[in-house]
Amino acid sequence: MSTILTVNELTKKFGQLTAVNRLSFSIKKGLVYGLLGPNGSGKSTTLGMILNVVNPTSGSFSWFGGTQSTHQALKHVGAIIERPNFYPYMTAAQNLRLVCRIKEVSLDKIDDTLKLVGLYERKNDKFKTYSLGMKQRLAIASALLNEPEILILDEPTNGLDPQGIAQVRDIIFKIAAQGTTILLASHLLDEVEKVCSDVLVLQEGKQLYFGPVSALTTDYGYFELCATDHALLIASLKEDSAIERVEENGTIILAYPNKSLKTADLSKTLSEKGIVLTHLAQKHKSLEEQFLTLTQNEKA
Repeated sequence: MSTILTVNELTKKFGQLTAVNRLSFSIKKGLVYGLLGPNGSGKSTTLGMILNVVNPTSGSFSWFGGTQSTHQALKHVGAIIERPNFYPYMTAAQNLRLVCRIKEVSLDKIDDTLKLVGLYERKNDKFKTYSLGMKQRLAIASALLNEPEILILDEPTNGLDPQGIAQVRDIIFKIAAQGTTILLASHLLDEVEKVCSDVLVLQEGKQLYFGPVSALTTDYGYFELCATDHALLIASLKEDSAIERVEENGTIILAYPNKSLKTADLSKTLSEKGIVLTHLAQKHKSLEEQFLTLTQNEKA
């Protein structure tokens, strides 16, 4: 799998403030990457540096294995890092024709791109009549006109209603299915978990994690339990060598295993000790829970 982007120790300081602190990661062709972090974590600054609109303080980055200059490489990149800015009294098709002239690309892809983002039927309507979601989808269309190898989106669903978020998510799936690499910056954990295969987690400019989303969310999970004898259940779980930690949450007992443990095996073990369970369910940590764990550990 070829490398699209390599980032090495990339740092940006604004006076005494370190907005981005020694980031190092690489992006492979054909995957969907999430750049995840709360507002102010350095996501937009990172994107600005790799798109050559913000000068790094130190560190480096290279596109496509360093075989092209940044100027040449960016001709193969599509990006939306600000709110879409189109002419309000021009139609969608007219605005995209203007984008094609600026990018010096063929007009041939306009109709297909509008179909991809679900705006073909509205292509002759003026931009000012579009909803916020439609404007965002038109911006995505404009970024695809040069047939980029990678599409970079900065908070593409920001401000959208649930329907607009779902539409943008569907478009991202379609673009990815065509083989285009995507780098998506977002503070929405749910969005990243649903769309991305890999994630870079940032907090205050620092890199907390980079790797597959699946590795971040896959663990031994935990069990929710209730029993007729609350005290006996707690005591038995604490004696079990397969259980690392036991917590009480009201009437619910939370048991965290230290290895892979099946529900049926735990139920059998407790039954043999005379415990009558009234509730037993196995859970796994969501990306949100893992994200909170990462950020809390960083602050500790």
